[in-house]
Amino acid sequence: MTDSPIIERIEFTAFEIQIENMSADPAGFGISYTPGKSGTHLRFGLRIYTDTGVIGEYVPGRSRVNVIMTASEALAHRLIGQPALEREKHYNGMRRLTKHVGEVGIGALDIALWDLAGKHYGAPVGELMGGYRKRLPAYASTTGGDKEPDGLSSPEAYADYAEQCYEMGYRAYKMHGWNAGDVAEESAMIEAVAKRVGDKMKIMYDAANHLHTLGDAIEVGRVCDDCGLYWYEDPYGDGGISIHGHQMLKKSVKTPILVTEHIRNLETSTDMMVAGATDFARADPDYDGGLSGCHKLAIAAEGLGMDVEIHSCGPAMRQLMAACRNANFYEVNLVHPECPNAWSLPFYKNGYSDQIDCIGEDGCVGVPELPGMGVEYDWEGIEKAAVETRVIE
Repeated sequence: MTDSPIIERIEFTAFEIQIENMSADPAGFGISYTPGKSGTHLRFGLRIYTDTGVIGEYVPGRSRVNVIMTASEALAHRLIGQPALEREKHYNGMRRLTKHVGEVGIGALDIALWDLAGKHYGAPVGELMGGYRKRLPAYASTTGGDKEPDGLSSPEAYADYAEQCYEMGYRAYKMHGWNAGDVAEESAMIEAVAKRVGDKMKIMYDAANHLHTLGDAIEVGRVCDDCGLYWYEDPYGDGGISIHGHQMLKKSVKTPILVTEHIRNLETSTDMMVAGATDFARADPDYDGGLSGCHKLAIAAEGLGMDVEIHSCGPAMRQLMAACRNANFYEVNLVHPECPNAWSLPFYKNGYSDQIDCIGEDGCVGVPELPGMGVEYDWEGIEKAAVETRVIE
């Protein structure tokens, strides 16, 4: 295909899905195991239409639609009438527009533009970005803890689930603890999992910023040291953004620290790495400027001799990791022994899935090989579940 496509219109579709045994708060910021309840969860998808008939598509698996879709819609206006293949120009233009309000709206649009480019050139995005591999080592990443008898309600329950994941083929496991940030409770969970599977799985712990103070983070970090954890993620209540705070933490804790998940731009994440505040970069295509922003971060980390870990799961995350030498694990999140993964949509065709059983016997997931993001969406199903459609033209 030789003609350069021009963007004619962009459609946003908000839709609802039902997830068994899992509820969500009204704003979509949190999910929780709720046995016996089929919760309603809001998602959205977008399509970029061009004058050559090539369509760029993306449907983020996660929630927070009320924030992300609105931010993306505001940016979509500037893309109408523009050449669809000029992704770098659009990425930088959208960054300039969002300098006062944050960059979260860039991600979905940028990913859809990459999908469009892959379809234009007839190649999966991972190949366009570099094409390093087609199998991705995966880890099981739990939901946060709960208090349900059959859920993740105790240190032993986390250890039981780790063993289940090992038996399924996983060789790495990450715990999200309870949101109370109780040092003794979190420490007991880490110790129980390490005792049960520490000799056969890599173990990670994500405090999700629930530990209240630097002192709490140091105390739990020393437990991570004793248990030989692979990394210690978003330790305490600074929000995962303080360079000085994490420099102080690293003076007292030996376990590698992973932050930058809550920093929305390339430059600040790079500053964190250069300053020695983190041992890994963290990149999320949905939040961090799409595939364009995340690929830049991966290259910046590589230039510093550091690794980048891709946050969350989905086709965009797989295509990004496929192009990165310096990424260790694909995150299959958020999984739970009694409910499905809320981030794995029911509207994929061709068998794509991010449910807990998506890995192969080698402990890896595959990279979708169709042009673009590598997947096809069931738009008929999405439209039947739609609650709102917005068109920019």
